[in-house]
Amino acid sequence: MLNTIVCDPVSAAALGKPHTLGDLGPLKTRQQATWASGDFAVIGTTLQIVGETLCEALDLHAGQRVLDVAAGNGNAALAAARRWCHVTASDYVPALLDRAHERAVAERLPMEFEIADVEALPFADASFDAVTSTFGAMFTPNHEKPAMEMLRVCRAGGKIGLANWTPDGFIGQLFKVIGRYIPPPKDMKSPALWGTKAHIFDLFGTAASEIHTETQTFMFRYRSADHWTEIFKTYYGPVLKTFESLDVSQRAALTADLKTLIAQFNVARDGTMVVPGDYLQAVILKR
Repeated sequence: MLNTIVCDPVSAAALGKPHTLGDLGPLKTRQQATWASGDFAVIGTTLQIVGETLCEALDLHAGQRVLDVAAGNGNAALAAARRWCHVTASDYVPALLDRAHERAVAERLPMEFEIADVEALPFADASFDAVTSTFGAMFTPNHEKPAMEMLRVCRAGGKIGLANWTPDGFIGQLFKVIGRYIPPPKDMKSPALWGTKAHIFDLFGTAASEIHTETQTFMFRYRSADHWTEIFKTYYGPVLKTFESLDVSQRAALTADLKTLIAQFNVARDGTMVVPGDYLQAVILKR
């Protein structure tokens, strides 16, 4: 039974639909709790332009069936719905889909919302004309599984569109800083690999007739380095959880390291923060 939530003027949670995901395993359960902490939507809405740019790169046409996986608060899904596509947003964090649902209702955009794990999507083969993921699938423990699932549910001749932070960009370096305080599990590949052309070809190349990649830049614009730090340690799960796990002196050290990182990237000279964050945009045409 699919755990589908159709957009209407009530919250997704209030609909009372079941959202069992089965056994996610210890690592994914911790990840789910991390992304459910804080409120990623506060940050996610600032990234909306990435979803718009990706949908343009995919050349979506009205009436196409689009699935947004690990959709968060729905940036790519909303962008596709604005182009009159038939859109399903999926994520394994119900609270984030609630935020996407609220946005869709506010914009009067018909959409469906499916509580689902990108490593085990509850959709039939070849169900969609296009599949998207912006800064979502890259954080799965097993890189091959979400790639296989996205390919499976995409029809032959359809497209998969991805936006993934690069290893050397601001967010890639942010995770390196965090990793010095809370090392990632030894058997987990770096999410930033998804931000490299070579890894995208490794994951999708054998099933693709064409792959187009391009480095894009999102500008993080905040009032100051202090403002960015406060927002991210309050609302961005990975940073929030890292701060929670540290003692007072370690928190001070991490704060200093984050400000040093921002200073390295900041191009603003008026006391505000304007930091370019590079990401890899990939458009994969399924064979």
